[in-house]
Amino acid sequence: MRQLRAERDALADKIVAGRPEGAERQHQLGKHTARERLDRLLDSGSFTEIEMFRRHQAHGMKADGTRPHTDGVIAGSGTIDGRRVCIYAQDFTIFGGSLGEAHAAKIHKTMDLALATGCPLIGLNDGGGARIQEGATALDGYGGIFRRNVQASGVIPQISVILGPCAGGAAYSPALSDFTFMVRDTAFMYLTGPDVVAAVTGERVSHDELGGADVHARQSGVATFVYDDELSCLDDVRYLVSMLPSNNLDPLPAAPSQGAMTDERPRLAEIVPHDPSKPYDMRSVITEIVDDGDFLELHELWARNIVCALARVDGEVVGVVGNQPAYLAGALDAAASQKAARFVRLCDAFSIPLVTLVDVPGFLPGTDQEYGGIIRHGAKLLYAYCEATVPRIQVIVRKAYGGAYIVMDSRSIGADISMAWPTNEIAVMGADAAVGIIFRKELAAAADPAGLRADFRTRYAEEFMHPYFAAERGLVDEIIDPAQTRSAIAAGLAMLRGKRKFPSQRKHGNVPL
Repeated sequence: MRQLRAERDALADKIVAGRPEGAERQHQLGKHTARERLDRLLDSGSFTEIEMFRRHQAHGMKADGTRPHTDGVIAGSGTIDGRRVCIYAQDFTIFGGSLGEAHAAKIHKTMDLALATGCPLIGLNDGGGARIQEGATALDGYGGIFRRNVQASGVIPQISVILGPCAGGAAYSPALSDFTFMVRDTAFMYLTGPDVVAAVTGERVSHDELGGADVHARQSGVATFVYDDELSCLDDVRYLVSMLPSNNLDPLPAAPSQGAMTDERPRLAEIVPHDPSKPYDMRSVITEIVDDGDFLELHELWARNIVCALARVDGEVVGVVGNQPAYLAGALDAAASQKAARFVRLCDAFSIPLVTLVDVPGFLPGTDQEYGGIIRHGAKLLYAYCEATVPRIQVIVRKAYGGAYIVMDSRSIGADISMAWPTNEIAVMGADAAVGIIFRKELAAAADPAGLRADFRTRYAEEFMHPYFAAERGLVDEIIDPAQTRSAIAAGLAMLRGKRKFPSQRKHGNVPL
């Protein structure tokens, strides 16, 4: 028995050590090995590996009959800050991390364990796609992964980390995940590679131009977070996990109270100009509101006219949605609507309260937006808010015009608490545009149209856009001093902490996809 145990331990040590030449090649590419990544991400000594000795059973894979253990993926469970996660890491040093039957079966088992135990699932992707030599069984393996992604959606957090190639069908699992991390220069994700693109379309494009981290961060919106190196990427995966519940039934991870209910921030009044046409950075407002000025922004480089972030207020995790006047004046367009809608649904799925900071001039006008389906995409955000049952607090920082005001979690679509700064302007449209429509005949006949327009603008603003217009009609609960925004949000969250969900009897609604 001792001899058998010694043989087993020796084999296990050999498997863990891996091939030195493979590790060296990874390092030359600016990448770490799968086990080095696990060591960085998980608490020291916490990883428990499953199916270490598994090997593929296919014939004709290599002329030398190579059948390495693990079959190119390391799977198991560990902890992050003491909290259990299930994880798999593709090993590019074995068959290029390609997915075959045994490889897929290990990932399936890891996903099943994550769902059964109610803990987050993390996939470290660094593989060449389906293993060609295994044919249809490899494709079947991907189908099993996708089906489990969908079954786990909204039940456990799913995090995909792209640390190398992720091509073909492999790209759909990250697309089905809740969060996708990518590393510049080494991570690539696309359905068809540069060679296929060139053969079919004649277009010559590099791996990075086709599916690099910045492409998916800025243009496609597939990447939630991007980094310059693997270590900072993995550190932020740990940070993200600290902000999420283990599953949809567990409570959010709490942090100590910071006395936010008595914390005034006078700088907020300095950050936001009174003139509704002047830009500022909404992230500066968020910094003043959240604990330690610390928040994790999702899709920072995509649809920059809206900010979506996870943060804490008085120790409680919240999801923050805010218009960004520094980009496109904070107007909502198709991309911003999609970005915010998915974030709202994510927060609702995992019982994360929502704080919405409103400074919106309306929906972005133009044929590009209308032809691109802005009505349909805007309806996604509207649907997401209307369906959300988590505590919802709206703060109108400055302007809130037209349908965009309604969509940004107004009282009419279910916000629990609506507060406004004294600078708020809630109206169908801005004063200039309104005057041009209401008094167009008078202006056309006037000897001094500029002076008359100014008079009409003043009258309209005083009558319809004064700070208390909406509050007098019950559409705003309170007009607050900007300095009290952090304390008012903290008090509102405390009041809503016991909010119950009242699920409807229907199976589901028909979201406007």
